[in-house]
Amino acid sequence: MNLQSDDFELFGVPRQFAQDRPALDARWKELQREAHPDRFAMHGPSAQRLAMQWSVRINEAYQRIKDPLKRAAYLCELGGASIRAEDNTAMPTDFLMQQMEWREALDDAVDPSSFDALEQAVRDARATALQRCEQLLDGQRDYAAAANEVRALMFIARFADDIDRRRDALGQ
Repeated sequence: MNLQSDDFELFGVPRQFAQDRPALDARWKELQREAHPDRFAMHGPSAQRLAMQWSVRINEAYQRIKDPLKRAAYLCELGGASIRAEDNTAMPTDFLMQQMEWREALDDAVDPSSFDALEQAVRDARATALQRCEQLLDGQRDYAAAANEVRALMFIARFADDIDRRRDALGQ
């Protein structure tokens, strides 16, 4: 193993958006077994520290590549397209209009069916955006366009959290 490897190299999987989640899970377990500090107890404290570093590195990589949003953002970064979510919030007008409609619907939501309908709309939008990410990243290798989709997915994820908070606040 090489600490300088990107997450995909570390896991021995293709550098692409489409991934086999069960294979990632199995590989994570395998890598954790290989790097577990207890396996290096007889080699002394420095070997255990190195194993601990590896274990942390493996966990960080796993967290990044198992989650579709984090994986897409990471691929964009590897492809030279920074997400810059903190200072680049420009979005297409139709997306912003959709966000406004969702916000209004959330403000008006008071019963389980209205929350359910809004959650379904958000799940559908997320699925569509993830499909576009896969096309842009794996098919077209258009990292800049994929970065825009990632920013949209970040908005969608935050809104999904807002739905949960509002539902909880109303006891729904």
